[in-house]
Amino acid sequence: MKRNFMLIALATTALTASGAAAQDVTLTIESWRNDDLALWQDKIIPAFEAEHPDIKLNFTPSAPAEYNAVLNSKLDAGSAGDLITCRPFDASLALYEAGHLTDLSDLDAMSNFSDVAKSAWQTDDGQATFCVPMASVIHGFIYNKDAFAELGLEEPQTEDEFFAVLDKIKEDGSYTPMAMGTNDQWEAATMGYNNIGPNYWNGEEGRQALIAGEQKLTDPQWVEPYATLAKWAPYLGDGFEAQTYPDSQNLFTLGRAAIYPAGSWEVSGFNAQADFEMGAFKPPVKAAGDTCYISDHTDIGIGMNAATEHPEAARTFLAWVASPEFAEIFGNALPGFFPLSSTPVEIQDPLANEFVSWREECESTIRSTYQILSRGTPNLENETWGASAAAIKGTATPEELGQKLQDGLASWYAPQQ
Repeated sequence: MKRNFMLIALATTALTASGAAAQDVTLTIESWRNDDLALWQDKIIPAFEAEHPDIKLNFTPSAPAEYNAVLNSKLDAGSAGDLITCRPFDASLALYEAGHLTDLSDLDAMSNFSDVAKSAWQTDDGQATFCVPMASVIHGFIYNKDAFAELGLEEPQTEDEFFAVLDKIKEDGSYTPMAMGTNDQWEAATMGYNNIGPNYWNGEEGRQALIAGEQKLTDPQWVEPYATLAKWAPYLGDGFEAQTYPDSQNLFTLGRAAIYPAGSWEVSGFNAQADFEMGAFKPPVKAAGDTCYISDHTDIGIGMNAATEHPEAARTFLAWVASPEFAEIFGNALPGFFPLSSTPVEIQDPLANEFVSWREECESTIRSTYQILSRGTPNLENETWGASAAAIKGTATPEELGQKLQDGLASWYAPQQ
């Protein structure tokens, strides 16, 4: 009898220990969004843990510029977190193909997203989806409403109106017309070339034609945006060549510049830093009546480390990320990052709402270099950084830049040969 009692006691202890272990799952999340730390700690994590008290979350971001290298090192060493925040298209596709990300196609909650939303985190044939879409960002221009009112300016709709506004701001002399530098290069491409460019190459029509080899980077619609960027230089202020991205942000939020070539990701930070009212206008079309195109770029998703020791808990979290509840929290706690789920989310921030309203007026596309075209060497995305900065600085002609980019792409990409 005593022996049976001992066996029962041991079994009960084992079950209790097993239950305790199940209550003690902690998932670590890798991310490059270190500016989101407070959002995760204050809103996302408490909301999830309230519904799933048996799963704890640990958000451990890296500096954005270091994320890819840090993440790859951790993955190779087997020390990466359970959940991996995914950049769009090729960077994450490479992780999936290397066996680091799990196919999530069978996650029921994936039905909450359109094919377009999922395309940034799928194989080329669309058979595997390896990250849950979280948000996109939209490109345009943020402006100082006080400055515009003071100078009697209205939001420009066409390129002629855009340069007329810049001329008036420059002539007045109270403000730097436009806050952007070329020191870091990427902003010249992201907030310059891929901001205004879709109006030249007709968004997805041109981007897909480039991938198919039906258009070339020497064609007028791909070269002309560089000529337009070259016209920006007189409006960027003295020393723009050495001006960094944080310099430009500060110049605008301190009220010293009237216009900021932007992405909607700036909204939250600018709201906190600027003491003036802001507005936003979409990339001006070439001529009145033209169809407008916007870069509505699939920016961030989240996937599961294939080596996680907690796959079920990770899938539970990913299903929650795909829910309307998460979309509501994320879209309003981080205005300017727009949820990709099919369930509409009412965006409360007026500046972010201005950006997202353009989806109803314009055709959407993504950055031209992100899918397929930057897989080889030279990397077209990185080359476009340098070309955009060179166009603004006037160190090469638009035609020379187009030819260099085309030669580089054709050197490794068969459809362009």
